[in-house]
Amino acid sequence: MDNYLKFVEYREAYPSFIYDGFGYSVNQDVLKVQYNFEISSLAKFNPTWEFKISEDFNIEQNKNLIENCIFNIGMVELLSYWKATCSPKIIVKCAKLTDTQISWWKKLYINGLGEFFYYNQIFEHLNYVNDYTVLTDKKEELLNIECQSNVEYKAENINLNLCGNLIPVGGGKDSVVTMEIMSSMKSENMVYIVNPRGASKTTANIAGYDTFYAPKRILDSNLFKLNETGFLNGHTPFSAMLAFSAYLSAIITGKKYILLSNESSANEPSVSGTKVNHQYSKSFEFEQDVRQYSHKYIADNGPEYYSLLRPLNEWQIAKIFANYPKYFENFKSCNVGSKQDIWCENCAKCLYVYILLAAFLKKENLNKIFKTDMLDNIALKEIFDGLVYENINKPFECVGTKDEVNLCLNMIIRKHYEDNKTLPVLLKGYKLLNDDAYNILLDKIANSWNEENNVIYEHEELIRRCLER
Repeated sequence: MDNYLKFVEYREAYPSFIYDGFGYSVNQDVLKVQYNFEISSLAKFNPTWEFKISEDFNIEQNKNLIENCIFNIGMVELLSYWKATCSPKIIVKCAKLTDTQISWWKKLYINGLGEFFYYNQIFEHLNYVNDYTVLTDKKEELLNIECQSNVEYKAENINLNLCGNLIPVGGGKDSVVTMEIMSSMKSENMVYIVNPRGASKTTANIAGYDTFYAPKRILDSNLFKLNETGFLNGHTPFSAMLAFSAYLSAIITGKKYILLSNESSANEPSVSGTKVNHQYSKSFEFEQDVRQYSHKYIADNGPEYYSLLRPLNEWQIAKIFANYPKYFENFKSCNVGSKQDIWCENCAKCLYVYILLAAFLKKENLNKIFKTDMLDNIALKEIFDGLVYENINKPFECVGTKDEVNLCLNMIIRKHYEDNKTLPVLLKGYKLLNDDAYNILLDKIANSWNEENNVIYEHEELIRRCLER
């Protein structure tokens, strides 16, 4: 069945999704949280989180703050389950939200699920109006949030003496660069990894972090059963989940700054002429929204959430990363191969990272990362075209701008293929820039500094120092 027809059918059959509540307990040094979600007359879901609690953190003294954070994590967590049916009403039974908060969450849900709507052929039937969406055929809102509770969580002025930095690490080049930029402040840093494994643990170890803060997230198996039977599935804004879970983790660990590794390129839509952006929850717009929300509704003097790499573009980050060969054989950015901790060498992310690094690395170092010349694989032609050409949509992946990719390709040809007869298959027919155009593009990208950022002066100085090496 066409996914849009499923979408219409499921919305009629399952008109309500319920965020019934959450429970939590502290056993020894672990805070265990369980959420209670339900798609009426279809399924119940009880995903869990576990956070380690230090001896000097008092849950009881910070009870309201902790419950506020837990509730808001649930507001993001529910998306993984709501998307199975896209029920037109989300009923929140465990808290009362203001109209402004409801608008805030609707904006995140709709923009954060832009790729999901596009992939499932729903997007073409939607009409974006301000921050929420109307179905063009029925003129109904995509979703409404209704609160059935008198419990109000309000921002508190906390007294936790927050200091230092919490650094989320995923095992890719970006978080590696953040760890290296912040290496002179190592004693003040704590690495944050959700469900640590493979490259995330290894890169943190290589950076000198033997221990890290590692919450455990467990999805409810009922979701997988629905997926197996054909209910709607697709990309959710994981970085939004990371934002709110990291916020709670920063409070528990006493860290002042949550330092993401999202670059300026994350702001660019995946589908030209739309707001559909695979990286929406990594964008500066979302960063600003989280900062505003957390100050207004959680803690007005709580942790500060921002991306350390926001001033930089992907090309600059790759240039910095190329200076740290100790990571080459261990970092991973491939989502397809993440469970096996490998590069699949057959997806958009693998090809993109290959192109970025091939512009800076010698062949022998590139071969330590990738086992094949990915530019010599004709099967990747469609992905290549999406990365390169303006009239073709970008792949739904965390990839940089087409200007950055084209600069890298010009560098690769100049660096590795002086004799055009030896060009790999994906570069045959590629139009090389003349020297003047190349130098203009190089200057534009190499000397870029995105002023739309929230980086504090002390951290900015560390970035500039690292960039100049």
